Amino acid sequence: MSEQSVAHMVFFTLKEPSAAAIERLVSSCQQHLTDHAGVTHFSVGPRGEEFTRPVNNQSYQVGLHVVFQSKQAHDTYQAHPRHLAFIEENKDSWEKVEIFDSYV
Repeated sequence: MSEQSVAHMVFFTLKEPSAAAIERLVSSCQQHLTDHAGVTHFSVGPRGEEFTRPVNNQSYQVGLHVVFQSKQAHDTYQAHPRHLAFIEENKDSWEKVEIFDSYV
């Protein structure tokens, strides 16, 4: 039996939730977090403000979605210099980061 894929969902709440700050974070994700080994899906974008049902979380500005082939690929990504550079470059702009990892 093959190892399960890992879905890594990250939701960023920014200290300054301006359109420019949101675009900077999305661009930084695209620069640093794409094309990693073992990634089967990558997407990032601003929260859809039109999704306003009571169950929709409205507290974040940017959602990052990465699916890895395996937990090993996920763990390798976490320690990769490009991922660490992304954190260092952007961490001061974050009010809160919520991460949801699950097997899929």
